Amino acid sequence: QVQLVESGGGLVQAGGSLRLSCAASGRTVSMYGTAWFRQVPGKERDFVAGITWNLGWTYYADSVKGRFTVTRDTANKTVALQMNSLKPEDTAVYYCAVRFDSGHLNRPDYDSWGQGTLVTVSS
Repeated sequence: QVQLVESGGGLVQAGGSLRLSCAASGRTVSMYGTAWFRQVPGKERDFVAGITWNLGWTYYADSVKGRFTVTRDTANKTVALQMNSLKPEDTAVYYCAVRFDSGHLNRPDYDSWGQGTLVTVSS
């Protein structure tokens, strides 16, 4: 099992930036990829961005391409999500997740999930 802890959420005005971080511990040697998902009340959890641990391949949802950047620090087992040009529609609880198999990064069947961090973008 892998334990994940997110941090960095908060309140920001539209057009501003936030940086989320996800720290992994436990069976990290088996991790294939890490992704960020987000969810608003009453809606499904949506894929935002993902990265593979070995080669650093990245994948983004169309809604965040060009604004968000996902990176990983293999030494410290952390994944960051840099969010720029934030919009009110980016408001959600953001979750970090890890998968051990080589499934596509945007599939929701991840093995471990963090507790989530709230991002609120005011207009």
